[in-house]
Amino acid sequence: MTLKIYTKTGDKGETSLIGGTRVPKHHIRIESYGTVDELNSHIGMIRDQDIDQHSKNILIEIQDRLFTIGASLASDPEKSKMKIPDLKEEDVVLLESEIDKMNEELPEMKSFVLPGGHTTVSYCHIARCVCRRAERLTIHLSENDFVADLVIIYLNRLSDYLFVLSRKLSLDLNALEIPWKPRM
Repeated sequence: MTLKIYTKTGDKGETSLIGGTRVPKHHIRIESYGTVDELNSHIGMIRDQDIDQHSKNILIEIQDRLFTIGASLASDPEKSKMKIPDLKEEDVVLLESEIDKMNEELPEMKSFVLPGGHTTVSYCHIARCVCRRAERLTIHLSENDFVADLVIIYLNRLSDYLFVLSRKLSLDLNALEIPWKPRM
């Protein structure tokens, strides 16, 4: 028997959380994990570019962690009895370590930089912006529902990682990094 992709259970604008609780599709929990899913797709786009294998491997790890975050956010903290994977402190440490390694090779930043310079770099900036939105939505969710602290910390660090990755790829791709010069 083939599993059908459509269930028709969401046709009236509701969906189920892990644990069975039905919520509107515009619920902040759905917005949170939906934005994490969107972020994961953008990171897949970066990974599909002509970049170094080490960065691709780290991006695969990040995509796996984003599925973990999505599962956490999709769970009803009061009703789900299902075992869900957890983030670990070393997941954040990996991002910090990668940021530090990339920063060692980058020229010092003296101002903000304008997003762009190369399509691959632009994909990093788009992912960074979506990551910030996922972080904001998750923080909003945490004001009323349980969200593991590491989820918010990870999303915060991931946006930093994506920014530094954009700078590293600018260097690797010999792309022009344009500093922002505010008009006064």
